[in-house]
Amino acid sequence: MINQLIDKIKQTGAPIVVGLDPMLSYVPEHLRKKAYAELGETLEGAAEAIWEFNKQIIDHTCDLIPAVKPQIAMYEQFGVPGMIAFQRTVEYSKKKGLVVIGDIKRGDIGSTSAAYADGHLGKVTIGSNTYAPFNEDFATVNPYLGSDGIDPFIKVCKEENKGLFILVKTSNPSSGEFQDRLIEGRPLYEWVGEKVAEWGESHMGTGYSYIGAVVGATYPEMGKVLRRIMPKTYILVPGYGAQGGQGEDLVHFFNPDGLGAIVNSSRGIIAAYQQEAYQQYGAEHFAEASRAAVNDMVKDIQGALEAR
Repeated sequence: MINQLIDKIKQTGAPIVVGLDPMLSYVPEHLRKKAYAELGETLEGAAEAIWEFNKQIIDHTCDLIPAVKPQIAMYEQFGVPGMIAFQRTVEYSKKKGLVVIGDIKRGDIGSTSAAYADGHLGKVTIGSNTYAPFNEDFATVNPYLGSDGIDPFIKVCKEENKGLFILVKTSNPSSGEFQDRLIEGRPLYEWVGEKVAEWGESHMGTGYSYIGAVVGATYPEMGKVLRRIMPKTYILVPGYGAQGGQGEDLVHFFNPDGLGAIVNSSRGIIAAYQQEAYQQYGAEHFAEASRAAVNDMVKDIQGALEAR
């Protein structure tokens, strides 16, 4: 799957992933009203509104981007109907030819970790039937419990030819409370990065591992260090745009070949119509605003890479 992701990045010239993290406040009023008229102001109504919101954004951006990253919490908050919207989003994205990174940030051990891996990346057998419940292409995972939590995911990834993005240095302001703590004179995130590179050696694609890392755009100097520690690791970079990261902050995450990283933007794209720069589109044309935001993001990143 890492080879497919890289091929899509090369085809589109867009090393970016659109985070499908739909808060109801991002969904234009006309979509909410339509969903509520059909299903009421209910969990079902909310789920229908975010599904239609996602669908239109996918339709307007799928030819420009290689991948999407639905954040599962934004769907779980609406209970079972929300999870159905998540599943529909995954299926529709794949139908449109997009790679799907399930942003699930799971982290547990033993049979629990195996169950998460089977549910999101693998298959389950029920009687004589086998199903792929959510069927994402990649999943994000938390390594805090060590190899006991990661190994079941890697096992499924090898069986299904899928991949992971493991949290190494996250973009949130308080990440340093733990991740920057020194262990034998080096910050914890460096030790985690070394372990990710080690895990990745067991599941290699052509040039890059199926086992990737998450490193926030808000810490470019740390990204430079981690790029050296993990030369064959694809880095998922959150924190672009709304969280402060810009194209010039990202060059250290990429290898000289222009590959090695994929940059995420969520509300900066899906809620672009709410920003001053795209207000001319209005709520009725929110998906066109998202398309314009994707084009601007690609230009920003490619311009920074060419200037380095």
